[in-house]
Amino acid sequence: MDQDLSGNVQVERILVYSFLKNCHYCAFKKELDSLKSEVMVPQPKTFLCDEFDDGELQTDGNRTGRFQNGEPSSVVDEDIFQVIGAQLALIGDQVAREINQGVVNDLMQQFVNENLSKEELMRRLSNTVERLMQTVPLEMEQEKAMLVLSMVLARTVANKMPSLLHRVFTTTVNYISQNLHNYVINMGQQN
Repeated sequence: MDQDLSGNVQVERILVYSFLKNCHYCAFKKELDSLKSEVMVPQPKTFLCDEFDDGELQTDGNRTGRFQNGEPSSVVDEDIFQVIGAQLALIGDQVAREINQGVVNDLMQQFVNENLSKEELMRRLSNTVERLMQTVPLEMEQEKAMLVLSMVLARTVANKMPSLLHRVFTTTVNYISQNLHNYVINMGQQN
């Protein structure tokens, strides 16, 4: 599921990167800086339109445009997802206080185990998020709680062991893309 940057995970990469970048104390700053070039890909900020599109809205309120793989080929507005990531980081600061450090240490040991496949790591992250959903009282919708918890776990593991940042980042991006992609896209459309 490790898609390239032009694929669907671009918004998740921007979101997770922004969340991590807005950490008040991060021991992984050097490692995060090395991820920046992989995450922030220069893209034009225009919508790819048909040659016959004059930019006018259609009667249904949408613009005409080409579709690729059943989705509009609109370009990601990185700024929106950077802002959302920063906002979620503030929520994450509060949520982090509620997480048992034993849970984080267990998850960190999973990331240290180089014998685990990407799929197995993602499954273990998913299981940890599900467990925390039942034990940490969060006053927010389920998808938002899952999103925040997954990124808080990534940040906390990377803070404890900065050398794991790339592996944690990739696993978290793939987890969000597989489980919360539509929710993330809707967040971007609401801003």
